[in-house]
Amino acid sequence: MLQRCILRTYHVLALVLCVSAREDFDWTKNEKTSFYYSTFPTGFSWGAGSSAYQTEGAWNIDGKGMSIWDAFTRKKGKILLNDTGDTSCDGYNKFKDDITLMKDMKLNHYRFSISWPRILPSGLKSEHINEKGIKYYEDLINMLLDNKITPIVILYHWDLPQLLQEKYGGWQNVTMVNYFNDFANLCFERFGHKVKYWMTFNNPWSIAVEGYETGEHAPGMKLKGTGAYKAAHHIIKAHAKVWHTYDMQWRSKQKGMVGISLTADWGEPVDITNQRDIEAAERYIQFYLGWFATPIFNGDYPQVMKDYIGRKSGQQGLGASRLPVFSPQEKSYIKGTCDFLGLGHFTTRYITPKNYPSGLGDSYFTDRDLAELVDPKWPDPGSEWLYSVPWGFRRMLNFVKTQYGNPMVYVTENGVSEKMVCTDLCDDWRMQYFKDYINEMLKAVKDGVNVKGYTAWSLLDNFEWDEGFSERFGLYYVDFSNKNKPRYPKASVQFYKRIISSNGFPNQREVESWKRKAVETCASSNQLLAAARRKSQGNQEKAWPVHDEV
Repeated sequence: MLQRCILRTYHVLALVLCVSAREDFDWTKNEKTSFYYSTFPTGFSWGAGSSAYQTEGAWNIDGKGMSIWDAFTRKKGKILLNDTGDTSCDGYNKFKDDITLMKDMKLNHYRFSISWPRILPSGLKSEHINEKGIKYYEDLINMLLDNKITPIVILYHWDLPQLLQEKYGGWQNVTMVNYFNDFANLCFERFGHKVKYWMTFNNPWSIAVEGYETGEHAPGMKLKGTGAYKAAHHIIKAHAKVWHTYDMQWRSKQKGMVGISLTADWGEPVDITNQRDIEAAERYIQFYLGWFATPIFNGDYPQVMKDYIGRKSGQQGLGASRLPVFSPQEKSYIKGTCDFLGLGHFTTRYITPKNYPSGLGDSYFTDRDLAELVDPKWPDPGSEWLYSVPWGFRRMLNFVKTQYGNPMVYVTENGVSEKMVCTDLCDDWRMQYFKDYINEMLKAVKDGVNVKGYTAWSLLDNFEWDEGFSERFGLYYVDFSNKNKPRYPKASVQFYKRIISSNGFPNQREVESWKRKAVETCASSNQLLAAARRKSQGNQEKAWPVHDEV
């Protein structure tokens, strides 16, 4: 009891320190400095990431229940070329091979998610626990630890049990808060003595907006103007409940930490001397990152969200705001429920004001009254939404520092995809992206941002949600047309490996040689892949899948 009291006092003190440390972000100061040669602090953690649905496959093996993504991908036209994650990378059977790849790269950590329906097929702990699913994650965690790789576990990376969607409406229903807590508690009970870093949700913005507003992602609901806000409200409550459950029941015994992984693009004012552009850019960030971070760190939604959504709701003749309200007790309960912040980041947009009259209808996007722009000079590797804008990463990290009292940050997703006519494992654009973005993160550390680790997205090419297999983020190329799903290292494997071994960028001469040497080493991988393709084409009557050459 004394230990728990001491822990609680510590958390209150930490929260007070965070609040007192808050300062205003300087929107007018955007330093785009030259490349910075230096190294990260000792103990900085380097890793790579994946998620259960995107990599595991084995969708109906060993007692696993159906997830909303299993159901969604079976609806024709929802996924590009009607791809599914049924087998994906076959990570369920090949995790030992993949850990060997991680060990060769000398990764410090591996960020992965636990499939809720794999261990609770119906979603409910009270109905059935699938011990075969439990054993899979036990074996994965044990082998990671045996190879001195720290497991960083996300409890929810989008694969809600389908039965909970059908029976309760998924995250539209507040009952999910308790069901998710039961699932999390089971994970703490079974894996918590070996897992010390937990995150409740990965990218809840996407869960809410693309799952319940636009319908682009599972479960495919189009509840414009209300669905995203309602889902987010329940997700924030669920996160807080899990944090408190860990704090009360497990923290003193397991000595771990619980955070959340929020993904957000940076929004830069079109004109940093124009106050209206600055306000629009801050509004963009608050509707994106702040939607979840501000309640978790400060207890309530950003004021600008309450103002804009409330005003639009009034103009539409509604009696109350479409943005749900936290009670005073809920605000107190939610505030401070984050031991560290996971941050996913990929790209940037320029932002300027744009008025959307209320007559256009309810929408998360029209509520913001802004326009997103891109610079045609920004490098575009292929994905329509992802431009390489490294300086935006430093800006985002410094915004987190000033807004939320400089919390401990683990970068949980950062990387770049490609869409190519033909496969080339010498991915020079990815090496350039990693070099530039990681260097901006290093500058942010120099600025005083409390970044403790970096996770490259992703370890393997995998199922990229509504884009199917057409977009490849992996350090390792996966041949999805081959039933054995062989992995081939891209040049970026060697490049990232050198960043890890050097813990940054020690000097110009050494760094300039990395890319050249990495490209040289990938030539043999290209030859192996080409030979495997020729052999497969000779043995199969069926041509290579079209999606492999998009």
